[in-house]
Amino acid sequence: MNLGIWFSWYKEILEEFGFVRKMDEKSAKILNNLLKASNPLSPAEISLKKKVIIFGAGPSLKRNIKELKELNLADFTLISADGATTALLEEDIIPDVVVTDLDGKMDDIIRANSEGAFLAVHAHGNNIKEITKYVPQLHHILGTTQSTPLRNVYNFGGFTDGDRCLFLAVELGADIIILAGMDFGKVVTRYSRPDMGETEGRADSVKELKLKYAKRLVEWAAHNEDVRILNLSCGEKVDGVKNVSVDDIKNIT
Repeated sequence: MNLGIWFSWYKEILEEFGFVRKMDEKSAKILNNLLKASNPLSPAEISLKKKVIIFGAGPSLKRNIKELKELNLADFTLISADGATTALLEEDIIPDVVVTDLDGKMDDIIRANSEGAFLAVHAHGNNIKEITKYVPQLHHILGTTQSTPLRNVYNFGGFTDGDRCLFLAVELGADIIILAGMDFGKVVTRYSRPDMGETEGRADSVKELKLKYAKRLVEWAAHNEDVRILNLSCGEKVDGVKNVSVDDIKNIT
């Protein structure tokens, strides 16, 4: 997604949610400055396989992970959206890339990073405190923003952790993207909300609206990017995205 198109989406999102662009830009500048001293990654330094699996934190996540363990996961690049990292670690899987705005279970994100996962750390107006706290503890970081890109902070498009995984994969040259644990429904899990006492719960109105935007952005990518997107989650129907089974994935060439 080029920046001109993205900023049309971004303007709508700012108005819909009441976010303040100046705060997004402040957060991006803080991240940019922190990365100056830590040898940050550029996109060219993250090598993806042509087949990518993206793990969201929806209610189908654990089932999808267990299904995908039938495959040789070394044939794929594994990208987890923030809290989905915890579910992967529970199944002894280290993702190749974690896309995070640092509100997942940070002990698990730090562990995945220490065991080789690249991090795409996202700056927005509501996570300045987390950026300041955690970025100095992390390494192999690619900075991202939803506002104006900077020297060490990139903007590939995307709003939520899940759809930003997709736009990152597109930017880095993926041919086939398989969505797992991305249901786009009205249920959230403890992987999405680590402080939630129950395993699953009803999404609040803000989260529900974020998921609607995530779905719309995935649909935009399916129709406008040169990539094939498949959905193992089989939750809500996503226009332009084919629902598949693990057996279908086995036959992908």
